[in-house]
Amino acid sequence: MNDKHPKSALVSGASRGIGLGIAQRLARRGYALTITARDADRLDIVAADLRAAGAAAAVSVAADMADPQGVERVLARHADRFGSMSALVLNAGVGTAGALADSSMRRFDKTLAVNLRAPVQLIQGALPMLRAGAAIEPAHGAKVIALSSISGVYAEAGLAVYGAAKAALISLIATLNAEESGNGVTGTTIAPGYVDTEMSEWIHDRIPPEQMLTVNDVVEMVDSLLRLSSRAVVPNIVMSRAGTDGYRA
Repeated sequence: MNDKHPKSALVSGASRGIGLGIAQRLARRGYALTITARDADRLDIVAADLRAAGAAAAVSVAADMADPQGVERVLARHADRFGSMSALVLNAGVGTAGALADSSMRRFDKTLAVNLRAPVQLIQGALPMLRAGAAIEPAHGAKVIALSSISGVYAEAGLAVYGAAKAALISLIATLNAEESGNGVTGTTIAPGYVDTEMSEWIHDRIPPEQMLTVNDVVEMVDSLLRLSSRAVVPNIVMSRAGTDGYRA
């Protein structure tokens, strides 16, 4: 089945946290959505809630972003159902903390697979659909929004592997703009400090949740970016936490 909705988006890591917040905002704006995460049962519940919130459609595809076949399955489902794509939101990620001297290569491989390889594969697979989405609405174009991290901009002790993956993501999106913005496909990385989500619970003993950015802070930024014309290119946005010097997570 191929539903020709005027706007559709694919959101990875959409079952909780920032990805869920973004999907909920897009549902209220009437987008047709493909959402993915690892937990199939939770995804089905989220998809039903998104439809109730106003999404033109909400398709759930359970997949591990470290599995290339899973990524292909997500892309194929969106292509089959919607044909084109207005927005690709690359939110799925894994965190890795620890000194560089003690980092395991197994954990390094997992971090790069989810935080960098999967985004490359998703962008490559989605580009024909994004170009089609931009052609449908040339004044607006199509957008790629990728969640990076402030540690990909400013080095922080204990976050070497995670920061390296997020820095590479920033470079990837900058190159996407160099190659595709003339086709109406533009990308932005958002590089926040700690956001109050489950992923940040490990550092609550040092940084309490009330000192972190809120999910809605990031959602508002994504929503604004998706409203820009195809003429505007915003390569990267750093979001720091109040009360810091602005150069740390």
